[in-house]
Amino acid sequence: MSTASVTFRPGAVLADLLPASRVRDIALVAGGAALTGLAAQIAVPVPGSPVPVTGQTFAALLVGTAFGARRGFLSLALYALVGMAGVPWFAGGSSGAGGASFGYVLGMLLAATVVGALARRGADRSVLRTAGTMVLGSAIIYAVGVPYLALSTGMSFGAAVAAGLTPFLIGDALKAALAMGLLPAAWKLLGRA
Repeated sequence: MSTASVTFRPGAVLADLLPASRVRDIALVAGGAALTGLAAQIAVPVPGSPVPVTGQTFAALLVGTAFGARRGFLSLALYALVGMAGVPWFAGGSSGAGGASFGYVLGMLLAATVVGALARRGADRSVLRTAGTMVLGSAIIYAVGVPYLALSTGMSFGAAVAAGLTPFLIGDALKAALAMGLLPAAWKLLGRA
């Protein structure tokens, strides 16, 4: 009996394990945008905040990490552009660039790119490195989203932090824990295949 194993080339992300083609890349980009749009519909209002808790940030970080920087960026760019064009797939079925939470969408675009670049360097292969990658990705989303929230609503920066960051930290920790389990486990499972 023989055992087959997958050989991972340095710099590979999970999506690279699929047969390479332009069709694959287009399908991944469109699928990543659609996944993010679907995850955004899981929206729970936060009292006192114009920003709901969604699955959107988790999807954006997962797409970036699994697809790599280029495909992650393109997926989130497609998501943002289609939502700006009027498709109601931002949080809670909204669309357009003027909403208070649109800065988080822009932050997700940047975060997917950064976590994708880190994943190419193996940042998704162990629990601790995945945790650091998810924390950094979340910090990038907040670094863009919170100031945008303050500017778009006229809130002070402190009020924007209280409304657009603090209530989300526990949820982000749970999302990071989920990623910490999923991504390294996927690599281990594929390594045994």
